[in-house]
Amino acid sequence: MLDFLFIIAAFLVAITVLIAVHEFGHFWVAKRLGVKVLRYSIGFGKPLWRRRFGPDQTEYVVAALPLGGYVKMLDEREGDVAKDELPRAFNRQSLATRFAVVSAGPAFNFLFAIIAYWLMFMIGVSGIKPVLGEVVPSSPAAAAGLASGDEIVAVAGDATPIWHVAIQKLLPALIDRGQVTLSIRDGSGLETTRELNLESIDPDTPPERFLNAIGFVPWRPLAPPTVYRVLEDRPAAAAGFKDGDRILSIDGVEMRSSSDLVDYVSARPGQPLEVVVERAAGGREALRVTPRRESDKDGREVGRIGLIPVDAGEFPEEMKADYRYSVVTGLGEGLKSTWNNSMLTLKMLGKIVIGEASLKNLSGPINIARYAGQSASAGLPWYLSFLAIVSISLGIINLLPIPILDGGHLMYYIIEFFKGSPVSEQFEAVAQRLGIVVIAMLMSLAFYNDLARIFG
Repeated sequence: MLDFLFIIAAFLVAITVLIAVHEFGHFWVAKRLGVKVLRYSIGFGKPLWRRRFGPDQTEYVVAALPLGGYVKMLDEREGDVAKDELPRAFNRQSLATRFAVVSAGPAFNFLFAIIAYWLMFMIGVSGIKPVLGEVVPSSPAAAAGLASGDEIVAVAGDATPIWHVAIQKLLPALIDRGQVTLSIRDGSGLETTRELNLESIDPDTPPERFLNAIGFVPWRPLAPPTVYRVLEDRPAAAAGFKDGDRILSIDGVEMRSSSDLVDYVSARPGQPLEVVVERAAGGREALRVTPRRESDKDGREVGRIGLIPVDAGEFPEEMKADYRYSVVTGLGEGLKSTWNNSMLTLKMLGKIVIGEASLKNLSGPINIARYAGQSASAGLPWYLSFLAIVSISLGIINLLPIPILDGGHLMYYIIEFFKGSPVSEQFEAVAQRLGIVVIAMLMSLAFYNDLARIFG
């Protein structure tokens, strides 16, 4: 219950901050350009808090539904405007002023991302070195000559001190299904380069399974194949397994680690297994168990018997790494990270539109909340990175030429620039209804994807 509340709190903080930043962009630029702002609201619906400040008595509101916000400006299309205030009405402003006010929201999201990354790089990030664990035969990783124990030193010339950075550097090539150069340090310390070809990666592969699709998993300390707990009313309990049992072999195959145990059982749903265990009190015993057929998070059928293996424990110190930058260098890296992730997001959206990437890659509030909790639990630097990524996504989504979004209004202004006059109110009304339908469809799909990830 506490974990759930923490996830909700982390999500609400994230969404509130990012909405506040976005709407503050509209608010701040409108004020600076002489437009009268009537209300600055974080959230929709019933106000939970409201106050009026400043010479214009602008109303500041925090409302009950946090999934959005708005800035209400003086506008003749929304009510009567006093004659002496007409010059401050939004609809009376020049095309350049209206364009600047509307585009300021997404612009502030990108600015926030730069600052968040900058802070993250100055605080410093701790992580695990990108050392490979198992490499799957006949995979792209195996074809590139990668082997267990290899460390990824750089991707396309960019240093990769920890796994988080390595994955970020690999993502563009994964989305393009192209080729990328890896700098590798093997177990003896020799550095070489490898060409990793990703043309064969399935475009429907979800982001969380990209590394598996490449054909390797990150190195982890090996945990002994020992039972931490036997779950009640599961096949293992019925077969006589006990807490503390060490699994020596299954069907005559030696089990060297808990990973071997999990992999062997998962691959054999519904097949009877002959298991030799060594009891915690001494002595060996042969047990027979049949894994229950279940579905994993990707919907694939796997076998499970109801055992929780012991944890592998902490990573050794030599596998850990820290990286941070100075104030000046950190700002440069913040700009670079914001640009790279913006291009990555646009590229992914483009792939989805032309059908080269799966719609399953779209995420909604549920998945965002889950990542908010995970990043907040990992520490402030990771939470800042999460905020930066979501802020970039919010900025890009709002720039899409969909009516009711900022990008839709900017599209009207571009038409006005070439046409010489504003689009008609009738056209805008029809487009707005269409925009609501498009947004509703996208949100429904995102919610469906979130639920599919949870329930498999």
